[in-house]
This record gives sequence, C-alpha cells and structure tokens, in this order.
Amino acid sequence: MKTRILRYFKHLSLTILVLLLILIPVGISEGAQVSYGHDSASLNFDGEGPYVFYKNDSLVTLKYIRGNKDDGFAIDEKDYSVNQPIPAEVYFPLDQTKFNFTIPTSFETPRSIYRDNKKILAISDIESGFKTFRDFLIQNKVIDKNLHWIFGENHLVLLGDFVDRGFSTTQVLWLIFKLEQEAKKQGGTVHFILGNHELKNMYGDHQAASLKYTFVASMLGKTQSELYSKNAVLGRWLSSKNVIESINGTLFVHGGLHPEITALNMSIPQINAFMRKTYYEAPYPKVDEDKKELLISSKTGICWYRGYFKEDLSQEEVEKPLKKLKANAVVVGHTLHFSVKKFFEGKVYGIDVKHSSDYHKNWPDYDSEGLLITDGNYYRAMADGTLEKL
Repeated sequence: MKTRILRYFKHLSLTILVLLLILIPVGISEGAQVSYGHDSASLNFDGEGPYVFYKNDSLVTLKYIRGNKDDGFAIDEKDYSVNQPIPAEVYFPLDQTKFNFTIPTSFETPRSIYRDNKKILAISDIESGFKTFRDFLIQNKVIDKNLHWIFGENHLVLLGDFVDRGFSTTQVLWLIFKLEQEAKKQGGTVHFILGNHELKNMYGDHQAASLKYTFVASMLGKTQSELYSKNAVLGRWLSSKNVIESINGTLFVHGGLHPEITALNMSIPQINAFMRKTYYEAPYPKVDEDKKELLISSKTGICWYRGYFKEDLSQEEVEKPLKKLKANAVVVGHTLHFSVKKFFEGKVYGIDVKHSSDYHKNWPDYDSEGLLITDGNYYRAMADGTLEKL
C-alpha cells in the first residue's frame, strides 16, 4: 500500500513537472510574468497630487492629499485665477523625489502633420510606470537628471497607454505635461497620442486602473471619471490631444490602421477632429451610415486595432492606408512584443514592450525599449541609451 502511494505521488510530481515545463514557456511567450517584492510605498497618499479642477470660468482649485491611514487624511486646497501661472509640485514616494512646474489652464489642439529633419524618439504603453519612463528618458538624453528637457528641437512621441495598471499615473501625466511646456520653449515637441486606456479613463471604464485611484477620488470627494472630465485640468488637456499624427512621413497611432479606413476618404486632421468628439463616449456598436464606426470600434478602431499582428493581412492591405495618408511607415503600440520590431517589409513598427514596474519586481523582467528615427533610419532605443539599427 505504501509503495503504491509513493508511486502515485511520484507520477503526479512528474506530471506536474512536465506541465510546468510546457506552460511556463507558453506563458512567457504570451507576456505572462510573476510579480513579487511589492513595496508598500505604492499606497503612500501623503503628497499625492496635484488634482486641479475648474471652479468656474475664472478660478481653478488645486488639491493635494495629505496624511496617512493611521492618522487620517486631509485635503490641502487653494484657488487660483485661470489667468495666472499655477505653481505645482509632484512627489514620487518610491525614491522620495519631487519635481516642480507651472500649470496653464487652457490648451491648444496640436497639429496633425509635422515636417522637418529632426530626430524622433517614440515609446509606448508605459502603464503608469513613472520610474521606468523617467529613467528611459534620462538614459536616452531627452531629459537631464533634474528632469529638464535637453532634447532640443527634436520630437518625443508618446504612443498611448501611459495610464492604468500601475500606481504612478498622476506622476507620469504631470511629467508629460511639464516636458511639453519645456520642449516648446526650445523648439521641440512632445506628442502625446492617446491610446485606448486614456480613452477608457475619459469615458469611465476604470477596470484596469489601480484601486489606489478609487481611494484618491473618494478622498477628493470625486468619482474616478471626474479626475479626467472636462472639468479637470488633466481631462481638458487630454481631450485636446490627437489619436494619429504624421511626423516626417511616418505615421504614429496607438492601435493601427484598418485597411478599410481608406474608404472613409478622410485626411489625418479630419480623423483627429472626428475622434476628438468621441473621447467621452464608450466604443459600443452603433448603426453608422458613414462607416465612421470603423474608427471608434474596440476591434477596428484607430486606438484598438491589432490586425497587423492578429490577422492575415497582405502587404498590399497594410500599405493601402499608408499610401492614402502619404506615409512611408506606421509606428504602433498596443500589441505586446518582446522587443521593438519591424514588420511588413519595414512598413509597420511595433514598439509596445514589457516595461519594469515601479513598486514591484517581475519574473521574467525586461528592459524598456523605444524607437529612434533619424536621417531616414530606424533604431531600437535601449533602456541604457544604446541603439540597434532595424
């Protein structure tokens, strides 16, 4: 009897081992990771902010959270005129660092098309990872160690999904906001192109957001949707952004371009103008005689489409929208890869990779990557600042 039990457990152990040897590589190939070493600073609310809301046409209210769960929380708030620069400070609990900037309260719609001979550095899907984002920009000489813009007249393209899943959404968004202002003063440009997760936060889908932001909204006396509404400075800023831009003949879009987009006969500025009206609407199917549902849909939409990597597209189908929009190639995020890669004979570049997380470690872990375009050449831009030509 004892021998039979031992033999049973031996066979069971071997079966489990074989299954693990099969499942682990499959899981890793699909992007699965094991998280460990979670840092409690992720739920440090003291200094969280700023959160800025329009009080009326002439005033905004700037709010910070102060305190802790043992002693209780309070809100520091102060009103400012919309006509004066608003001083702000952002605190990052993990390494107890801060950065300062000023907040304007009105925003212009960015251009859709840019033509010059400047460098382009693109990165996507940071997913609230402030430390990874900051360190990547430092190592690639976009900012200095004090987080000031040093990229001159060049282009930094942020290809969507910089929010959700992590604990540093506020820090990431305000850093982008700050760098946008600094770049402009030097003749450079920060292009924040919206992804599906920015849109989710705007129309009220918060399933992928950290529970931290449910608590934040509650402390502020708001709902999560109000954090990015048009009554919030961050919401109004986000709602001014584009979903597609052309820079020196290369298109940048978070999801991708469905081949049938050409039938809409819309220019890039027209696509942006149409999409901007839908940012606060969920992408549910609607009867659409003009076929513009194609741009919004969570399957075919410009912020959602995965067809380059999930469908059997021909080279002709991929190039059709590029020719229509007078582009050489398209750069996309949204669909995960192990490294920045080119597809379809260099007409598509996928730059969504696994980034490290701020407040926990992952196994297996990966280094960040981006895409550098200069002098007509495309390079993998590594986390340590080195380049590899594609």
